[in-house]
Amino acid sequence: MDFLQQNLIYTIPALGLVGILVMLFKSAWVSKQDAGDATMQELAGYIADGAMAFLKAEWRVLSIFVVITAALLAYSGSITEIKGIAMHSSWIISISFIIGAVLSATAGYIGMRAATKANVRTTHAARTSLKKALKVSFTGGTVMGLGVAGLAILGLGSLFIIFLKVFNVVTVDSSEMRTAIEVLTGFSLGAESIALFARVGGGIYTKAADVGADLVGKVEAGIPEDDVRNPATIADNVGDNVGDVAGMGADLFGSYVATILATMVLGQEVVLKSADKFGGMSPILLPMVICGLGILFSIVGTLFVTIKDENSSVQNALNLGNWSSILITAIACYFIVTWMLPDTLVLRGYEFSSINVYYAILVGLVVGTIMSVVTEYFTAMGKGPVNSIIQQSSTGHATNIIAGLAVGMKSTVIPILVLAGGIMASYHFAGLYGVAIAAAGMMATTAMQLAIDAFGPIADNAGGIAEMSQLPPEVRERTDNLDAVGNTTAATGKGFAIASAALTSLALFAAFVGIAGISSIDIYKAPVLAGLFVGGMIPFIFSALCIQAVGKAAMDMVQEVRRQFRDIPGIMEYKAKPEYDKCVAISTKASIREMMMPGAIALITPIIIGFIFGPEVLGGLLAGVTVTGVLMGIFQSNAGGAWDNAKKSFEQGVMINGEMHYKKSEPHKASVTGDTVGDPFKDTSGPSMNILIKLMSIVSLVIAPYIAVKSDVKVEGVKIKTEIVSPNSTAKTIIIKKQVVASKVEVGSAKID
Repeated sequence: MDFLQQNLIYTIPALGLVGILVMLFKSAWVSKQDAGDATMQELAGYIADGAMAFLKAEWRVLSIFVVITAALLAYSGSITEIKGIAMHSSWIISISFIIGAVLSATAGYIGMRAATKANVRTTHAARTSLKKALKVSFTGGTVMGLGVAGLAILGLGSLFIIFLKVFNVVTVDSSEMRTAIEVLTGFSLGAESIALFARVGGGIYTKAADVGADLVGKVEAGIPEDDVRNPATIADNVGDNVGDVAGMGADLFGSYVATILATMVLGQEVVLKSADKFGGMSPILLPMVICGLGILFSIVGTLFVTIKDENSSVQNALNLGNWSSILITAIACYFIVTWMLPDTLVLRGYEFSSINVYYAILVGLVVGTIMSVVTEYFTAMGKGPVNSIIQQSSTGHATNIIAGLAVGMKSTVIPILVLAGGIMASYHFAGLYGVAIAAAGMMATTAMQLAIDAFGPIADNAGGIAEMSQLPPEVRERTDNLDAVGNTTAATGKGFAIASAALTSLALFAAFVGIAGISSIDIYKAPVLAGLFVGGMIPFIFSALCIQAVGKAAMDMVQEVRRQFRDIPGIMEYKAKPEYDKCVAISTKASIREMMMPGAIALITPIIIGFIFGPEVLGGLLAGVTVTGVLMGIFQSNAGGAWDNAKKSFEQGVMINGEMHYKKSEPHKASVTGDTVGDPFKDTSGPSMNILIKLMSIVSLVIAPYIAVKSDVKVEGVKIKTEIVSPNSTAKTIIIKKQVVASKVEVGSAKID
């Protein structure tokens, strides 16, 4: 035990390495599975090549952004003082940023490679049994989950160790420690920046292809969704990988890192009433330890994901694995927290105990679980919300749209109440540190959450390959079974991501307030209230740009598909092969072009507001972005998921007013319209909301030292300007060059008698 105490910091990256090693083992297993006949392999090759072409094009553009941003960070990090206030940063923050960006892109690449290998192998496995198909598709998803979590813990843990050495950190409350953690924020900034572009770009790609393929293929030509004759079908399947896999991988990599980092920033401020076993570093190390061990608990959870036969519930198998990993985490965290933390801790005057920190972690796990359950209810086939959309499809396209919008809006109520309750409960137990550690507890099982999430697009691709290869109907039935569950797991994954983003953003917000040297955000002040309104508007314009981009790219896709049907004779008779690459190129160019403006809004807005209006107005902006961003994220993701599963319900047949309706019926056509409207909601703008609010918070945290306020000290009516050397200091002693005797000293809005 003494050895572990002395070397705990080194076990953190080791846990990440374990995750990567298990990932490599599972990836090798997937590669060994049978990839099917030559036709299946050819189609899978088109999908893999298209996905790789997109990533290369995206990386070329993002590499320019990374180089420019790194140069700006290096310059800002070299500034040692602004208006007499010491800066706790270094040019090394640019290196940290580059590493975060590279690992975020790598996380997406690992997921995409795993998915493009697992899809065709899942199709072939579905020729044998549903059990085998589930094993292959879920193992492919596990590769992504473990890769993302392993890279995050390995990268963050290793950099922290290096920065402690580079900056000669001796004590936790030293300026050197502040510098080390400030430089580490660059890692999170790099990860979230790439995540935003990957998520928005991938979302535009996948939905442009999907909408274009649906409008011409299904609606106009009357051919199945994944028919090999549809020129856009390869681009559609590529989109599942670059959007729902590579984009989601980068997304949760960024969330994972941001959550841990926010807790570390607040942990550095925590005052211990008695010594711990780690030189006072236990509140800083705790989130990394919990998330590192969460990788192991997720690996255990994956062992429970299996079914017995064709009649078994795939959803129940996934739920069992998920709940198992959560339960193990909940039990293990008690021993971790009580071993690492001393009995009593204080953060910004709020005193709490180690057991209360554990209770806060439980709150985070409960919030994450409830969010998943509620999201599943609002988006799953056979449940009331989806059935209500089905029933209203009988009266046409308009009523289907009305029903879907209503479901999405109603779905925000319970999650917001749960989040509000979670924030209040975790704060009650352990103050702001409790809110941050609750988010870390929720994110501990990220590897498992991602495995479940990535399973969906793998199953979707498997069904597409089965359709294009014209395999027997029972194969498509098995892949459709997996795909329907995958739609729900994708929605629950997005619900989980937005919940973690809300808690993480609050923790980042608290860290920003401390570093910026402000004690509160007073919305009674007109500039702050204006910032609040502007912040509330940003998720709307961000969503509008994303949805508009999908619409533009989809129109280009529609024109191209129509051209090929018109100009290439023999496509409909299977005598000529469509030009799949033309459609892939359209989606690639459109997504790269259209992702720039939404990304610029998220990155530049906090910088402009912060430097022109100051940290308090920027705080109002962040509050507005967080509130409306969370609401928009939940609404759009759930509405889109419900529309999608309403459409899929017609494939098995639905009862409306005592009459059965199937595919190609009038109610089904109405449901296709709803699904088309919901596509950019659930796969482009909706899931991008969590990255938007986190990225703006992280940008604000990075610039906080440069916009930190000076305090106004009033002594018996005489106003004296003093400089805050340590903006987040809680010390009550004020040193002034001239000796002043006063009965009352006022510092900003704080009075000291």
